[in-house]
Amino acid sequence: MTRPLVAVDARDPGAVLDALRVALEGGPAVAPRTDDHVPADLPRVVPQAVSLVVETSGSSGRPKRVALSSDAVLAGAAAADGALAGPGRWVLALPAHYVAGLNVLVRSITAGTEPALLAPGHFDVRAFVEAAAGLEHPVRYSSLVPAQLAVALDAAEADPAVADVLRRFDAVLVGGQATPVALVERARRVGVTVVRTYGSSETSGGCVYDGVPVGRTHVEVVDGQVELGGPSLAEGYLDDPERTASAFVTRDGRRWYRTGDAGTVSDGVLTVTGRLDDVIVSGGEKVSLGVVERVVREQPGWSDAVVVRATHARWGEVPVVVTDAAPPASSPLGPPADDELSALRAIVASVAGRAAAPDRIVRVETLPSLASGKPDRVGLTRLVAGLAASC
Repeated sequence: MTRPLVAVDARDPGAVLDALRVALEGGPAVAPRTDDHVPADLPRVVPQAVSLVVETSGSSGRPKRVALSSDAVLAGAAAADGALAGPGRWVLALPAHYVAGLNVLVRSITAGTEPALLAPGHFDVRAFVEAAAGLEHPVRYSSLVPAQLAVALDAAEADPAVADVLRRFDAVLVGGQATPVALVERARRVGVTVVRTYGSSETSGGCVYDGVPVGRTHVEVVDGQVELGGPSLAEGYLDDPERTASAFVTRDGRRWYRTGDAGTVSDGVLTVTGRLDDVIVSGGEKVSLGVVERVVREQPGWSDAVVVRATHARWGEVPVVVTDAAPPASSPLGPPADDELSALRAIVASVAGRAAAPDRIVRVETLPSLASGKPDRVGLTRLVAGLAASC
């Protein structure tokens, strides 16, 4: 059996909310879009089990259409309620085509509450605070990416009234990329309850909170790769059986999603160390670009930096830091240019070894991003390679 699939303009979060309500009741499935163009290859119908199709891009940049069932997204919502303070009212500050933004809408539907919808586009911290202050519900939530949280904390540190509003949230979920430890500590000093989430479109969004699986989620590390199981897993990739078979496996009667992330589990707590495909060999030593990036982002002024690989005549491959931050006249790391790089190299080397020290810093006007909001690492790798070739 099948059901219709309708494209919905995610630039209108209210329209996505209404379409999701219908989809979860058995109506047409929803495919949030960010423009007026509906791809010719977008199916007009999908299997009856599918209620939501989330288009995203992987590290290769090849688009994926993740097919999620009502059971999966509702299981994710129930798990979140159980792990947090129960059903509540949300502020939507993320795009409505992101799985995290869609989760805000789904959790509002299941809670029977109306989310406060911010206008799409640039994050307006004043609008966010105003929406948060207007939440008339005993349980309040929002979901942000690290850059948004940093802006909100800037405002809170400058204005006690803003800090008071942020403290009213029972939880601010932060995911979408690695969250620097320093940012979480800033939030705690302000008194904001931050919950770090881990998951993806393939798991109906975050299903691991602060390293602990929520609801009926299961976590295993197999040959160094993080695998997630549970009722919130996607059906697979729409019209892509080969990719589905590669990413979703069944073991001992349980279905698992192979995340492509490297990690460890200790005392039931998951630590993600980076992508399996981000390991380079520099001077004969293995270096995880994810580890380098995490260390760099924990330094003041580097929270949005991206670390990519580049070829090197002597070492084979080396880490390169890419940032859109302007070079400071002075910083906690020291003066700009060579001294700044030297200081950053020393910090990284002290944590991850000498081979992990960044080879150079590349500054761009704007860091490119994918439709998911994640950095376009493929594009940045090409950019760095192009700069090297032109030298």
